[in-house]
Amino acid sequence: MGRGSVLLLVLLTLPAAAQIYKYTDADGNTAYSNQPPDGVSAQAVELPPLNSVESQAPTSPDTPPTPENTNAPRKAYELLELTDIPTEEALRANNGTFTVGVRSQPRLQSPHLFRLLLDGQPYGQPSNVPRLQLVNIDRGEHSLAVQVIDGERLVQQSETVTFTVQRVHLP
Repeated sequence: MGRGSVLLLVLLTLPAAAQIYKYTDADGNTAYSNQPPDGVSAQAVELPPLNSVESQAPTSPDTPPTPENTNAPRKAYELLELTDIPTEEALRANNGTFTVGVRSQPRLQSPHLFRLLLDGQPYGQPSNVPRLQLVNIDRGEHSLAVQVIDGERLVQQSETVTFTVQRVHLP
């Protein structure tokens, strides 16, 4: 570990009100300490104010945020729902690609984005456009919901819709 790393480590481990002293040791090296050395001339080092960051509860990258683990207000949007998904019959998508709509009331507010949740997992890139595309979805039954997110913070989530994808394979 180099001297700069040691200094940084020392600076990070000291309380915010601690004083740092700079001096030259017996071998002629510049050294730093939180105590003035005995019998050696030392200079007090002026430190800039420390930046602080609020710690956040850890979230697993595999677990999408839920309303229970956020401090978001309960209903930022009076209406948030998926449209254009048949629930009574199979959705026909020969290559597994189809588009769904999102209806929100009021309209999506900046910097919020829509993000799909396919089978309980985030799907695709978040977007501010209320038409979202799914690509190469396997045939069978799936669940889909839409989330409104602000960065990684969940603002609100729609009801989950269950639907069936029917793919026709042409010879």
